[in-house]
Amino acid sequence: MAEVRAEMTANVWKVLVAQGDTVADGDTLVILESMKMEIPVIAEGGGTVSAVAVAEGDVVQEDDLIATVD
Repeated sequence: MAEVRAEMTANVWKVLVAQGDTVADGDTLVILESMKMEIPVIAEGGGTVSAVAVAEGDVVQEDDLIATVD
């Protein structure tokens, strides 16, 4: 299981995956927004999304869990 975590404090602008989706290495899971910049959160390996821990409009802090991929 791989945990995908936020690298910075930001707003969750768009969630592109749901629990049960299959993703490949390099797929964008979520797009964060900080200071008018869009920051894609990328899967670091392929697998199935087992959980999405954020919703659009949420604010995440550095190291907050975004999703898990099995």
